[in-house]
Order: sequence, then structure tokens, then C-alpha cells
Amino acid sequence: MALVSALGAASATAAEKPAAIIIAQGGLGDQSYNDLAYSGFQKAVAEAGIEGKPVESKDVVAQAADILRRASDAGFGLIVDLEYSHGEPMVEVAKDYPDTNYVILNQVQPGANIASVLFQEQEGSYLAGTLAALVTTDTSIKGINAEPIIGVIGGTKSAGIDKFIAGYIEGAKAANPNVQVKVAYSNNFGDPAIGLQMTKAMFEEGADIVYQVAGGTGMGVIQAAKEAGHYAIGVDTDQDGIAPGAVLTSMVKRTDVAVEAVVKDYAGGKFPGGKTVTFGLKDNGVGLSEMKHTKDLIPAAILEKVEAAKQGILSGQIKVWNVVDQGYPDYLK
Repeated sequence: MALVSALGAASATAAEKPAAIIIAQGGLGDQSYNDLAYSGFQKAVAEAGIEGKPVESKDVVAQAADILRRASDAGFGLIVDLEYSHGEPMVEVAKDYPDTNYVILNQVQPGANIASVLFQEQEGSYLAGTLAALVTTDTSIKGINAEPIIGVIGGTKSAGIDKFIAGYIEGAKAANPNVQVKVAYSNNFGDPAIGLQMTKAMFEEGADIVYQVAGGTGMGVIQAAKEAGHYAIGVDTDQDGIAPGAVLTSMVKRTDVAVEAVVKDYAGGKFPGGKTVTFGLKDNGVGLSEMKHTKDLIPAAILEKVEAAKQGILSGQIKVWNVVDQGYPDYLK
């Protein structure tokens, strides 16, 4: 949906307090972050009985302030923003619209009318890294070579993405200190061809499992795994079914749960303005998929070690490094 048409469609009276969701880079149809968050938004507005509209822009990063101001001027009472780069512009815009409520995901921004939503992506990614490091040298598993090499492709080098990558590396190194983790960035979230090319290169360098943290670009990572007979690890949604058997697991980030919760809070007059709401492993905010298509391929001993890592995080024995709070660890600088 074009920006103009989305905002124009929201010309309802202010008393109706419609909600908007600004779609991030990669757009709707990414089968990942945007689609999952939007599904939670749709569910919430339907159940709350309020109007809800998606807002998309072809240049969502450069038009940050303009998109936010136009949405604010269009009579939306709640604006949920999925685009990470909109954090700082939102702070400035929100000051001019004190009666509008804003939600920013994956970061904390100040403002009495801004709710910040965080996920403990590093916790779910730790489990993905644990699994990948244990699987990558087990040649009894189809598509696995003996080399202790795995990979990860991020959409951009940023704290929001590196939060996943650092957790993945930490989990992998904890499971096998000798594992090599190749790290690369696609610098976009909407180009599967680049994801395909980069993943093939990693496979040629000995990796047999590549974790995608690149939105729509990650579809190319999954395609490469399917073509090469190796494995991808999906992200945000359960992507295991996109290429059954070629996706080892998915690190599911329940943006739908989070967005649904804040929209319902808004509709119920309990908007958490000025607060930070966090969703982690214990909140079912992150975690690995059910692995419907691959679980039978994995030896029970490996699955038991992944479960032990999960319990370690839940009990507090394992505290996974958080790039946003703690800065960059040496292995990711």
C-alpha cells in the first residue's frame, strides 16, 4: 500500500482513534518480521473493534520524519513503528503530537507518549547457535560436512541486528569452542538474490548452516540451502515450512504477540507510555521453532543439549550477552 493511500484511508474522526502500523524495510510479504508483526496488529484491531491501517513507503528510512508526521496528522491515535531507523525521528515528532501514542520496536526511546518494545533476541539466537555448532560436525546428518564452520548473514551492521548475531556466536562457542562463525551483512532487507549469492559463498567456504537475520533478503539464504543440500536457520517467524527439510530451525521472535499486546493496551486505555516492555524466552517472546521437518534428523543427545541451554537461560545460570545494553563483545568488533 502506498504511503498516500494508506494515510488518506485513515481520515476517520479523531474520536474513533484508529491505529496505524508503519512497515519496515523489506515491506509486507517478507514472510518474516513485517508479516508477523502485522498479523498481530490485525488480530488486535479486529478484537478491539478499532480501525487499523498499514503504512508503507518505498523509501521508509529517508522519509522517517515525514511518514511519522503525516500519520500523526491523519488522525491516528496510535502509531506502531516497525522501522528501526525511525527511533530518533520519533522522539522529535512525538513532542509535537502529545495526544498521539507511539510504539517503537527493538530499542528504547524517551517520551511520555512513546512505548518501547524490546525482545531478548540474543536468548533465542543463543539456542540457534548451540544447535548449529552441535550439528555442523555430525556427519551422520544428511547435508553436514565434518568442518566446524557455520555462518550468519545480517541485514545491516547495527545493534538491533548484531544482538542476534552476538547471541548466535556465543551459543555456538559455548557448545564448541573450536567452531568458526562466518559473519556477513547484506546491507538490505529486501533482495533475495543477494542472500542467495552470499550464502552460496559461505557454503563454498565450508559452512553447512547459515542463520539469516535479513528479512526478505533471507529468502535467498533459504533458497541457497535448498539448492545446495545444506541448511538455513530462519528468523522472526517459523520459516521451517518455506523449504521443508532445508531449514534446520527458526529463531522465532514473537513480534505478533508484542504488537497485539500494546495495541490491546491502547484500546483498553492502558497504553504503556514512557515505559519499556520486554519479551524474552520466559515470556514466550523468543525461542526456536518446533522443527517439524528436521527434528527426526537430529540425534537426541544434541536436542538434549539445546534444551539444557534453554533451561540454563531460564534459570539465570546462563546470561547471554546483550549488545544493546553491554556494547559489542570482542568477537564482534
